[in-house]
Amino acid sequence: MEQPIDHYWRLRLSALKEGLEANHFEVFTADTAVDAGHLVLKKIIPKTGARRVSWGGSMTFIATGLYDALKGLPNLEILDTFNKSLTPEEALELRRQSLLVDLYITGTNAVTETGELVNLDMTGNRVAGITFGPRYVVILVGRNKVVPDLEAAMVRIKEYAAPVNAMRLDKKVPCVKTSVCEECNAPDRICNTWTITQKSFPKGRIKVVLINQNLGL
Repeated sequence: MEQPIDHYWRLRLSALKEGLEANHFEVFTADTAVDAGHLVLKKIIPKTGARRVSWGGSMTFIATGLYDALKGLPNLEILDTFNKSLTPEEALELRRQSLLVDLYITGTNAVTETGELVNLDMTGNRVAGITFGPRYVVILVGRNKVVPDLEAAMVRIKEYAAPVNAMRLDKKVPCVKTSVCEECNAPDRICNTWTITQKSFPKGRIKVVLINQNLGL
């Protein structure tokens, strides 16, 4: 068999798709990040009728090419929360405004085999957008985010995703030096708000794109 790893993950993601759909998520699959970007542009956005779009921090979102593609579309109003020219006050206000867009795009820290999204946030705008506010949400998920259950999701996030993200963002927190969560009280702490999204409400509001690639942290 050619590409047995990809075949293995297609089977795993197909089973996960069923679990997520049972929890009222609308689910799509894509072989690559680029395919996922095309799917969002050509299928998901037209179906939602979105006119205002924003996003929360996600390396997977960047990998799909959507960040640049969406900014190039003339019929969309973009609230670019990644804009580095904004002052801290302007950036915070734009994040607040982004919670009322038609479509909010982001990733997830983990997804359980039973179809639950698990996230840990610093500021809270990403998990807030997933939970409530935007009319529709798109979650882009690399296969490396799949875990057996909630306990495994939390272990993955605290022992790997959070320390590596703190390193990536040059945060002044202990795990940057030790690689181990110290349950710190540092002002730069990025582990502040947990969310577990067990089901999408209303049904289909949250759209999950499962991608057969290792993406993000």
